[in-house]
Amino acid sequence: MDDRMNKSDKEEMEKEEKATVATDDEPEINYRGWKAMPFIIGNETFEKLGAIGTLANLLIYLTTVFNLKSITAATMINVFNGTTNFGTLVGAFLCDTYFGRYKTLGFATAASFLGLQAIQLTAAIPELHPHRCAAKESGECEGPTAGQLAFLLMGLGLMIVGAGGVRPCNLAFGVDQFNPKTEAGKKGIDSFFNWYFFTFTFAQMVSLTLIVYIQSNVSWAIGLGIPATLMFIACVVYFVGSKIYVKVKATGSPMTSVAQVIVVAIKKRKLKPVEQPWLSLFKYIPPKSINSKLPYTDQFRFLDKAAIVTPQDEIKGDGSPADPWRLCSLQQVEEVKCLFRVLPIWASQIMYCVTLVQLHTYAVFQAVQSDRRLGNSNFKIPAASYVVFMMLSLTIFIPVYDRAIVPFLRKIRGKEGGITILQRIGIGMFVSIFTMLVSGMVEQHRRSIALTKPTLGVVPRKGAISSMSASILIPQFILGGLTEAFASIGLIEFYYKQFPENMKSIGGSLFYCGLAGSNYFSSLLIFIIHRTTNRTATGNWLKEDLNKGRLDYYYYIIAGLGILNLGYFLLCASWYKYKGNSDNTPELELHVNGEKQQSDKP
Repeated sequence: MDDRMNKSDKEEMEKEEKATVATDDEPEINYRGWKAMPFIIGNETFEKLGAIGTLANLLIYLTTVFNLKSITAATMINVFNGTTNFGTLVGAFLCDTYFGRYKTLGFATAASFLGLQAIQLTAAIPELHPHRCAAKESGECEGPTAGQLAFLLMGLGLMIVGAGGVRPCNLAFGVDQFNPKTEAGKKGIDSFFNWYFFTFTFAQMVSLTLIVYIQSNVSWAIGLGIPATLMFIACVVYFVGSKIYVKVKATGSPMTSVAQVIVVAIKKRKLKPVEQPWLSLFKYIPPKSINSKLPYTDQFRFLDKAAIVTPQDEIKGDGSPADPWRLCSLQQVEEVKCLFRVLPIWASQIMYCVTLVQLHTYAVFQAVQSDRRLGNSNFKIPAASYVVFMMLSLTIFIPVYDRAIVPFLRKIRGKEGGITILQRIGIGMFVSIFTMLVSGMVEQHRRSIALTKPTLGVVPRKGAISSMSASILIPQFILGGLTEAFASIGLIEFYYKQFPENMKSIGGSLFYCGLAGSNYFSSLLIFIIHRTTNRTATGNWLKEDLNKGRLDYYYYIIAGLGILNLGYFLLCASWYKYKGNSDNTPELELHVNGEKQQSDKP
């Protein structure tokens, strides 16, 4: 919540939010503002605690309770995360086109609860998981039966359905409760963003520490039951406040307009390009359109043909085309160009996020085979809890960046934002390369100590525990947090600002789709490395026992791919034109407030 907001400000905002808004064609809207926030923020907190509390330690659960091999568990997690993130695109489409945010969130939260409850039952009921594997260094353990695996996958499937609806809708639903046309409403929206990210951070902290500790050291049944209970509370809190919510109805999919431009451009592909297209192309903007007017740009000019008026095209009295599948407006064409320009940048996100995937999978396995004792005590930090250092790095650096680095860069460069959005993303991608290099060096050191010095015991089905302190893993997690602070946040801001206003939910889901692509690509990379290195003299790099593999080589390969990806990203960034800009100046040369200056003429 904004620190500058005092009690009187809140009271003023609540009074103003009570004002109703109505037009001749639209029903009266009663914005309740902060009165709806206890239900929405409460739901958000419990939902995040439930979801993260289960997923944070799921990798360890699959290997210890379900006796899956590390490579199988890592692949399963990657596929699950990938499908979950791709599901946000489906959720955003269904929300915008058919159901609206309220119904989508209600259904998705209930599905998440059922999924978490199903996973909890796999731990609580002995018949739903394999017999516990004996504590031995090697040998085969009894794996799950088809029925046990099917029940687990059913729970994960319900969680995919839940995440597909919650992720693209929950933030926007909270914003819906404030009147965006008033100053109080705008302040309320800004404050809500602060609360949203605070609850997310709080949920991560609790999940990666307390809940993970209970799961790893007390009981999986209790540790997984807590998130399921919290998700049930989230459902109750959400529906209790249903009478005071502003429930924005679905307005139809903006992707219809995109499809119309592509179809019409194909139909008119044989037409000759017009001269001075910014003057000659068909212009029409619907009266109720929420999208900002876009000037003509000379990229993707093959799409311009969709807005060429032919003798066969009919235009209504209000200026709109009689058949939108035969003639599109220049505004529609430029909106599609915005989408097409973003896609090359999105492709670079897939390779960048592979680094983040490793920090949530194989970096946890590194911690498993390291000395996790806290000081001279016998207390062991759960392996999955080391990811919390990535989150701490992110949350600590963000205010430093905003309050110190940006003002410093602003003074030097004379630009409001210090650096542009794409420059921020590029810095994050560079840091991600360095993250993998450090991870490789740390793993090489951990493995060397495990092979040359006395070990601290044996992890069942894995291998000897290196005497290297797991605290040496912290730098790679800190670097991971920094790369997220630059690139991940930059990408989210980039998608939000560069998509047309009526595609914001689609733009929000695009980030998760990039994460999905990263998970699938990581699974493919693991498969290729596993199959290829099995036939080499060094043996399989990704063995169950990291001491017998070469995980460091795997990290170095990802760093090499990251270098190639950074080069590709820089080429795309030099070609990119920000939304609303129509000149031909390279984006890295002329910027104001993080965006290129907008010209009235092409």
